[in-house]
Amino acid sequence: MPAPAPATPEAPERVKVLWFLPTHGDSRYLGTSEGGRAVDLPYLTQVAQAADTLGFYGVLLPTGRSCEDSWVTASALAPLTKQLRFLVAVRPGLQSPTLAARMTATLDRFSQGRLLINVVTGGDPAENGGDGIFLSHEDRYKITDEFLRIYKRLLAGETVSHEGENFRIEDGRLLFPPHQTPHPPLYFGGSSEIGIKVAAETVDKYLTWGEPPAQVAEKIATVRAASEKSGRPLSFGIRLHVIVRETDEEAWAEADRLISRLDDETIAKAQAIFARMDSVGQSRMSALHGGDRSKLEISPNLWAGVGLVRGGAGTALVGSAETVAARMDEYRRLGIDTFILSGYPHLEEAYRFGELVLPRLPLDHDIPARAASVNTGPFGETIAGSERPGSKLASAS
Repeated sequence: MPAPAPATPEAPERVKVLWFLPTHGDSRYLGTSEGGRAVDLPYLTQVAQAADTLGFYGVLLPTGRSCEDSWVTASALAPLTKQLRFLVAVRPGLQSPTLAARMTATLDRFSQGRLLINVVTGGDPAENGGDGIFLSHEDRYKITDEFLRIYKRLLAGETVSHEGENFRIEDGRLLFPPHQTPHPPLYFGGSSEIGIKVAAETVDKYLTWGEPPAQVAEKIATVRAASEKSGRPLSFGIRLHVIVRETDEEAWAEADRLISRLDDETIAKAQAIFARMDSVGQSRMSALHGGDRSKLEISPNLWAGVGLVRGGAGTALVGSAETVAARMDEYRRLGIDTFILSGYPHLEEAYRFGELVLPRLPLDHDIPARAASVNTGPFGETIAGSERPGSKLASAS
């Protein structure tokens, strides 16, 4: 196993932790309909309200033809939650910057500033073609750069007239500004050279998928250097799955169970689809395991089994609460201040992580206090219909 990278002077003192809304499906087993559950508005409401109640900072909503639309979903769930923020995708090349700015301002106002923006260029040529996009990797990022420069100016209250390579805007403006000033925070991930350039020059937070700490440290150093060259501050986040149980042994057993229904044909089919993509980040994810289920622990407690069949984020932190919190702290010491997490099934794993791990982390957002003694309402099952449970297990003697 590679040695963990050393801590950097830029390590944040506190972190944000977000959860994930599985609008493309949820299950107890990967790669099969067995254990699958319907992902409809009532179920997504359960996941969102659980994340809100447990104290997660926000939730990521995925984007693409495999998902329910992220804007419609966030609009439906924002009124049903209180503090939860929604990380929703804008799609340069699919949307005009003026329309995206109006959508952003409206949802930000209606949610009272609970909107975060995920800038997604798209990395699957087949999916892009289905959306009418027939552009090279570099051209998509050029569009993203031009889009963001217009979009940010509009949200900041400017009147924009612009004639560029990809957009022509005359008297572009917003009549109703966003709640957040100058705009909701912009999140973005791109591992290619041009992707890093766009990030350094336009966004607020750079996201990486869950590579081993040494590789994440290298990427952060590269992006930070580009950011400093551009004269702009940039913070860092990471996208990971989690499998948390009360012991390391239970967590690893759960990881094995999660892929226990996978066959080699399903893995090979998924890997062939990933291979057609021109996403550098996806290539880096696939290279971590090469489709080989015998080489899945790629760094201590970092497991690549999810990536056998799932595109994008394909690694999970596996272990007890103590172990997972320690591994997260390794990433924090490299400069990561935002963790975007998920786990299967997403409702149950939100509770496991929220109850077992969140209280152990140096958070910069509040989570509900769990009092040692309970004065109001049920907290644990009443004993024999008469006594409230104590904070510790009863003695066996």
